[in-house]
Amino acid sequence: TGETVQIVVNQTPFYAESGGQVGDSGLIRTDTGTAEVTDVKKAAGVFIHIGRVTEGTVIKGQPAKLEVAHGRRSAIRANHSATHLLHEALRRTLGDHVAQRGSLNAADRLRFDFSHSAAISAPDLSTIEAEVNTFIRQNSPVETRIMTPNDARAIGAQALFGEKYGEEVRVVSMGTLDGSGKGGDGKTYSLELCGGTHVQRTGDIGLFKVVAESGVASGVRRIEAVTGVNALAYLQHLEDTVSQAAGMLKTPVAEVNERLASVLEHVKALDKE
Repeated sequence: TGETVQIVVNQTPFYAESGGQVGDSGLIRTDTGTAEVTDVKKAAGVFIHIGRVTEGTVIKGQPAKLEVAHGRRSAIRANHSATHLLHEALRRTLGDHVAQRGSLNAADRLRFDFSHSAAISAPDLSTIEAEVNTFIRQNSPVETRIMTPNDARAIGAQALFGEKYGEEVRVVSMGTLDGSGKGGDGKTYSLELCGGTHVQRTGDIGLFKVVAESGVASGVRRIEAVTGVNALAYLQHLEDTVSQAAGMLKTPVAEVNERLASVLEHVKALDKE
């Protein structure tokens, strides 16, 4: 008990950090002890469960029961699936030059870096956010297929930055276009090569909200966003902030902008005087 450990088993339901998605957490139980897994790394094809023994003793060679922390995994899956929808919305709004340059899919947020030479305008950002939420509400099934890289390219699947592909690839599709003729196979909205975990239906994402857009390098922009309960918490925080501002200005929330403009104009006049 208390010792930091690295555990390897012959098979595992845990996802190891890869392709921008963080590693899973959870528990490994044996007849004599329990280890809490806080991260999973992959080295030379071996999944290494990193954590700490929280009870008893864990002994080499014991049978073990592995339990992924389901709530955290679900949040990570939602952010990863939302990243795919975001990628496609960016391509459709800004152009086909958009390509992934890095990503992070954690439990509390997502981060997506992509090729684009200028800041995204507020109207375009609103369009992108609205489009992602449209396909979330569509609640279409998220489907995976195993095929050769050539077959995947033939149907228009997008390869993701940093991924290495072998003789077989996993193609993840989500969203339908109702015969609009757009998308990789003419019917699918998002079609990408990916080895990560995803929601069962797009509706499981719940809600998508952009919280920041910035430049990180020459020709590379970054979007940070939240989904599900984290998106709701973010919106509630914004609502509280606006309500507090309205209280200090002694005006209804709907009239905050006008009241603030009046106050600033008054301050400007006093400064000039």
